[in-house]
Amino acid sequence: MGEKVGLVPILRAGLGMVDAFLEILPMAQVWHIGLYRDHRTLEPVEYYNKLPSGPTVQVCLILDPMLATGGSAVAAVDILKRWGAQRIKFVGLIAAPEGVKRLSQAHPDVDIHVAAVDDHLNDIGYIVPGLGDAGDRQYGTG
Repeated sequence: MGEKVGLVPILRAGLGMVDAFLEILPMAQVWHIGLYRDHRTLEPVEYYNKLPSGPTVQVCLILDPMLATGGSAVAAVDILKRWGAQRIKFVGLIAAPEGVKRLSQAHPDVDIHVAAVDDHLNDIGYIVPGLGDAGDRQYGTG
């Protein structure tokens, strides 16, 4: 029998990845962590956490389409480790080298899986060339 998997999308952009993952991992459990980036400090702010009282899976996959500054990813891993998660992986689409470095340095035990690494971050923390804000693109806001 395989390991039990928990999908942890970072709200709201990570929601766009859940259905595809459930197609290949239909028995996965899904929980949500809400983080947004303070545009002044570029640091994450937690506003929602819907994890159960304790871990019920062997591996957690953090889902977020973009790994830019790495702040939200590091915060999500911090939350999951405090909760008791033993194995955590980050899954995204596009990353900036700065975000990969920050997450790798903060949590060297967390594997990072992304489809592409773009060039760099601009002065307001967006990936260059990037695609803009993933949540805004998915939901037509911003």
